[in-house]
Amino acid sequence: MATMKAVRYYGPGDIRVEQVPEPVAGDTQVKIKFLLIVCGSDVHAFFTPTPVHPTLTKPSYVTGETLPVVMGHECISGTITELGSRVDSSKFVLGQNVVVEPLLSCMETTATLVPTGCGTFVRILHSSYGLYTFGRDKNLTLLLWQGIGGRGGGLAEYIAVDQELVFVLPAGIPLEIGALMEPLSIAWHAVKRANFQAGHTALIVGAGPIGLLLIKNVGASWIGVSEPALQRRASAEKFRASAVFDPLAVDVPTTTAQATSGRGADVVFDCAGIQASITTAIAAVRIRGTVVNVAVWETVPKVNLNDIATKELMLTSTMGCDKVHEELLRAVGEGRLTGLEELITKKIALEDVLEEGIKSLIAEKDTQITLRHP
Repeated sequence: MATMKAVRYYGPGDIRVEQVPEPVAGDTQVKIKFLLIVCGSDVHAFFTPTPVHPTLTKPSYVTGETLPVVMGHECISGTITELGSRVDSSKFVLGQNVVVEPLLSCMETTATLVPTGCGTFVRILHSSYGLYTFGRDKNLTLLLWQGIGGRGGGLAEYIAVDQELVFVLPAGIPLEIGALMEPLSIAWHAVKRANFQAGHTALIVGAGPIGLLLIKNVGASWIGVSEPALQRRASAEKFRASAVFDPLAVDVPTTTAQATSGRGADVVFDCAGIQASITTAIAAVRIRGTVVNVAVWETVPKVNLNDIATKELMLTSTMGCDKVHEELLRAVGEGRLTGLEELITKKIALEDVLEEGIKSLIAEKDTQITLRHP
């Protein structure tokens, strides 16, 4: 049996590069050789498992797998090397560059609460909102990501994935940019969830990769960015934010109001996921404005509902993306989103992912790292 290198997650602090069996494409699957990126969730998992990780003893409800699992749910981009016998040959061919939307669902029709294998946390999605149906007439109740819950992941040389999750990269778009489609889809989805309108103003709290990608596609008349890290503020300026604030030096809600004729931002995106960020977001948004939480939280924040009631603001959230890859790739192919390569700061080999990838991101939080297989 052929083997390949893969990064496997055994639990917090235990991530290993190992030889594992190379996947074979199933009847309706596409096998892909990867170029990929380390994402912030991979760094979080180094310290603590996400709520949807299986454990060593409790399998994922969706995949049936226990730890260890191959890591890498984000930024999956590569070249097709094998097609299953029932894959749509009018859409996919060998040698084609593609990206993957790494979403998995239980595909069940009920809406019952299901344990994830990590404490009591569950996630319920309702098909009435059109989430993750992939054209199937089902209510999808439990969602997780390939590379977190099992079935392979992007931090490996190859993956076999269902054809519904694979999208062809537009001609002329390199794999490095394709590897950014998953985080870009999160930003794209967040803008849609905000019901953003032409002429609106926006404040982005947190200028990590998702915050920077929001600058690229929000299309606001004024974009403010709040970020304490110097290099990330410089990146936000390079991405042409209208104003960039250091929240340790200025009062962000006050400066936002001053920049928006005393109104406050129409929409505030919280991409940081800390107490200070959500407090700032609620204070900086205008009356009847919208606050969109884009972050994944490690702690439970305190939110004053009276502040929300007084402003009659809308507080909403996103969890990943919602079938936006096709329209997103069309926008990239048409040249409507440019300069994305500026997010890629270093290229490393797969076997160096722990020391030069994850641990480097922990030490240098301003860095985004692309991994290329030799």
